[in-house]
Amino acid sequence: MLSALTFRRRFSDLTEQEVLALAIASEEDDARIYRGFAERIRSSYPASAKVFEGMAEEEDQHRRRLIDLHRARFGEVIPLIRREHVAGFYARRPVWLSASLSLETIRGEARAMEQLAQTFYTRAAQRTQDATTRKLLGDLAAAEAGHERHAEGLEATHLPEETRSAEDKTARRQFVLTWVQPGLAGLMDGSVSTLAPIFATAFATQDTWTTFLVGTAASVGAGISMGFTEAAHDDGVLSGRGSPLKRGLASGVMTTLGGMGHALPYLIPDFWTATTIAIAVVFVELWAIAWIQNRYMETPFLRAALQVVVGGALVFAAGALIGGG
Repeated sequence: MLSALTFRRRFSDLTEQEVLALAIASEEDDARIYRGFAERIRSSYPASAKVFEGMAEEEDQHRRRLIDLHRARFGEVIPLIRREHVAGFYARRPVWLSASLSLETIRGEARAMEQLAQTFYTRAAQRTQDATTRKLLGDLAAAEAGHERHAEGLEATHLPEETRSAEDKTARRQFVLTWVQPGLAGLMDGSVSTLAPIFATAFATQDTWTTFLVGTAASVGAGISMGFTEAAHDDGVLSGRGSPLKRGLASGVMTTLGGMGHALPYLIPDFWTATTIAIAVVFVELWAIAWIQNRYMETPFLRAALQVVVGGALVFAAGALIGGG
């Protein structure tokens, strides 16, 4: 890491030709990123894919103009200098990261790309004392601002309100199917199913450490089981529920967290203090489940709360009775 930083050039040390070469390379990279975004979402969001294709074409036009300027001022040979060669230069996400980004995040990333470039060139122009370099950097800042305005125009052409609304609904539905639904099932299973063994152990032994160990084992075991079950029973191809790895991860992690929430208080040595906190945590978990059902599954809040509270109370009562008996 230190050696990589040592060999990076300061922007203030670059010549005018190197600044122009850097701009050319940056425009080329941005066009590739936009095309990567378009390819990533083409099958699900064709209208948004057209927007990113148009933005890539705009970057290509600016790159060609910059190359023509370089040819006129410095000749045919363009120095090899890229963003990663310059200290403090704005960063871009690698294209392969787009596979893990939602549609709205990709849109936000594109807006941030243009804004960061404009800000960088504007500030760089303000720092230079050379009139020609100052004009060049100012022109680049104006070009980046133009990109953002052009993107807005492309969205108006290819992404009218009704189309964007439909794509947003599709993206939200995919998010719910891939992350929220399996995560909610895991949270419900972890929060409710572990109540009986944890509180049965607590009231039977009144030993907080033993209760914590049982709770941890129950939570982790349930998380592993739920994760593998979710990932294995549906590959997502026909159901459209998305990656089985993502769904399994969401289900497994939330199941474990749901159980560990009321197991962790038993790290407190005093039994009744730990039990009181654990019961309070259970109410918070049940409220969170009801809120998620209402927020993402469109279940009326009172009905969702009644379902989880009644179910949780029955399981808690079973554990307490078994442990107390």
